[in-house]
Amino acid sequence: MIYLDNSATTKPKKEVLDAFVKVNEQFYANPASLHEMGNQAEDLLESARSQLKELLHMKKIVFTSGGTEANNLALIGTARNYQHRGKHIITSETEHPSVLKTLAILEQEGFEVTRLSVGDTGEISMEKLKKSLRNDTILVSLMHVNNEIGTIHPIADIARLLRKRRIFFHVDAIQSIGKLEFDSTAMPNLLSVSGHKIHGLKGSGLLAYSDVEIKAVQFGGGQEFGNRSGTVSVPNAVALAKALRLTSPHPLISKWNHELRQFFSSFNGVKIISPKQAASHILAIAVKGTKGEIIVSGLQKELIIVSTSSACSSKNNQESPVIQAIGVPREFKDGVIRISFGEFTTEQDIIAFKKAFQRVYRVIKGV
Repeated sequence: MIYLDNSATTKPKKEVLDAFVKVNEQFYANPASLHEMGNQAEDLLESARSQLKELLHMKKIVFTSGGTEANNLALIGTARNYQHRGKHIITSETEHPSVLKTLAILEQEGFEVTRLSVGDTGEISMEKLKKSLRNDTILVSLMHVNNEIGTIHPIADIARLLRKRRIFFHVDAIQSIGKLEFDSTAMPNLLSVSGHKIHGLKGSGLLAYSDVEIKAVQFGGGQEFGNRSGTVSVPNAVALAKALRLTSPHPLISKWNHELRQFFSSFNGVKIISPKQAASHILAIAVKGTKGEIIVSGLQKELIIVSTSSACSSKNNQESPVIQAIGVPREFKDGVIRISFGEFTTEQDIIAFKKAFQRVYRVIKGV
């Protein structure tokens, strides 16, 4: 089986699994306990936290169950803590549901949300963002890399702009951490990370933050400095630090992306959806007059795994808000598939994919 759905999830690395098992076997005590075993577990937890702070260029870390929880905590925790300064929040139309649905909840609490439209490349306009800023704007939340088409937002430029206005900036970095470089001099205030997108483990993630304070949204024993109650999973924290330390952008991904763009351009009925400047590890295309599910199924029979869009929305029948927002022509919008590369992808995988796609395309089109 050739796995090209790495934006949905990735295969854990052996080193990460080994670290998880070792900590579970040897340091299973509760890190909040006062005895020696608890202290040893706490030392490991804080070591992982320190490593992650350094790797991410951020001052504080709260461990979470994944990216969705990190996004929820960032938005609700910041909005509720600073509502005395204003109740206006800005985002874009193409964010992950864990951002858009959380902001809808905040609207019910009296917050006002501006959702910026995007162009056909999926980017927001910096001018529109500037014009949308108000005296009562307290938070801007944007993805770094779009999970469906790979559009990259200029995070450093936006961070510098918002810093001058004393507006907090949250970045959903779940599709960019470990793949793109960050400007350490222009980091956002809040950064969401998920372990299983970087060859780590499901059920692990974090919210990193600097120069902002958040209100807890989960209550109990006051773990994680009062920001997230519940016994902290030391094995997950150690495994996440390990996964992030081991991330290394694949040197051939840009080349494969370029080659596949050339390959798809030879098909009259195929439209490349991802913009040219998108992140290389995500390539979305659409086949005219068919459904993405049919292509995914056809490729699966060829032992190739891709997806129709994001994993979170691929099983519902609603049109992707991203595809809708960028204005994909009607004859193509149902036929979108996403190909996403990981660190285990090989040259042979790309060659096999091309051959399989040609066979599936001929069957679908009857040519």
